[in-house]
Amino acid sequence: MDLDGIQGLAERIRGEVGKAIVGQGEALDLIFAALISHGHVLLEGVPGTAKTMLARCFAATLSLDFGRIQFTPDLMPGDVLGTNLFDFRTNEFSLTKGPIFTQVLLADEINRTPPKTQAALLEAMNERTVTIDGTSHSLGESFVVIATQNPIEHHGTYPLPEAQLDRFLFKHILSYPGRDEERAIVVRHGHRATMPDIKSFAIQPAADAAALAAVRATVAEIRLADDIVDYIVDLIRATREHPSLQFGASPRAATMLASAARAFAAMQGRDYAIPDDVKTLALPALRHRVVLAPGAEIEGLGADQVIGQIVEATAAPR
Repeated sequence: MDLDGIQGLAERIRGEVGKAIVGQGEALDLIFAALISHGHVLLEGVPGTAKTMLARCFAATLSLDFGRIQFTPDLMPGDVLGTNLFDFRTNEFSLTKGPIFTQVLLADEINRTPPKTQAALLEAMNERTVTIDGTSHSLGESFVVIATQNPIEHHGTYPLPEAQLDRFLFKHILSYPGRDEERAIVVRHGHRATMPDIKSFAIQPAADAAALAAVRATVAEIRLADDIVDYIVDLIRATREHPSLQFGASPRAATMLASAARAFAAMQGRDYAIPDDVKTLALPALRHRVVLAPGAEIEGLGADQVIGQIVEATAAPR
């Protein structure tokens, strides 16, 4: 697929999702960028900000298998991955696959389950395989996790481990809509009290698995000039040296940010990445990968503010 095709595909996805969702264009672009760069997305927001509906509508624009796991405090790893059960008729063990065996996985309220169960996703997100009783099972190249979570200060939530957070390409925070957007939401959905059936919006698939494979192949060929590579590396290393951060971003963050910059460039119809691509993606790509120093928290600084300082202070290529 050529660059015009990728740009057109992104526009079609926005249009189809827009049949049901008001706003959230930035979140949608990040999800699509993650999908075509082998990444995963974490959506954080208070209940009622359409996190789940956004993920469901996005999946509806693709001809891919869709699965959902509702994470709860009593969910066990086997409930996610599946297990080998003994069949007395054949005297053999057979695999009963869990809901993770899909292509687009909605991990709903992922921080409502303990870290032991959250960890069941680590191998799947990093290697796109699942190991059950010593046997590896492939999930396919199209496997992508769209996870949702409520803010950690809400009752009944568990913090995601750093290793889990580092597997997500982006963390996007869904804020409350503006007044005009909220009014449009009420006009569109105010005649129902529950989540509508996605089918009622007649969302049409904009791409299939073959098209997405072609998109990924094109994205992988997007040019990343040496000065852009240096800029990404300088940004990542600056997170490890900033006095307000106790821990900075990992080398994985650098490679994933580079891959995302390629995807974002393709979505704009360019065959090369520019510094603005990196600047646009730096915050969602890094906010969940850094740990604030105790002094910064006392001063009331947040990760977003510190990353903004780093981006502003790091010289971008011209």
